[in-house]
Amino acid sequence: MILYIHGFGSSGQGGKATLFRDYFKSKNIPFIAPSLSYVPQLAMSTLEELVESYDKVTLIGSSLGGYYAMYLAEKYGLKAVLINPAMKSSKTLKRAINKQGLAPNYYDLSHFEWNERHVEMLKSYECASYKSDYLLMLQKGDDVLDYREALEKLPHAKVILEEGGTHAFEGIERHYETIERFLSL
Repeated sequence: MILYIHGFGSSGQGGKATLFRDYFKSKNIPFIAPSLSYVPQLAMSTLEELVESYDKVTLIGSSLGGYYAMYLAEKYGLKAVLINPAMKSSKTLKRAINKQGLAPNYYDLSHFEWNERHVEMLKSYECASYKSDYLLMLQKGDDVLDYREALEKLPHAKVILEEGGTHAFEGIERHYETIERFLSL
């Protein structure tokens, strides 16, 4: 089972999730992309239940989903593809706190509560070290995160590093077969 973990303010029906779902369905490879709670503790609880419900799980995580994927990969000894992962998610997502206490949901353009308590929850999923097998996919044009943080923290990962691009990782479909091969090894 491939478990796709979406980023902050996204959903299991977001653009990358939908593209991956279609690709893996065409290959008859089991795939799931749940829409997770914005509350980190609830999201992680859901993810842990899913991981524990299947015999063999591999992970794909994007942005905050990459941060969650690293925690799960280390806890359960799983392989993970990380797409522009939020290596310092509590620091990065502290910037999302505003006066209204609301953050945007990019799927349906609604808003959800986001506050300091949520940021503190993220800290409990930081790993002291990273020993699992990772494929790190980075684009230098990411306007949200510094790609060098991921390279520094995961020096032994397999890496796809591209010039330009965006935080969403433009042209992800060019790498489907590489991702499939990595996860199936």
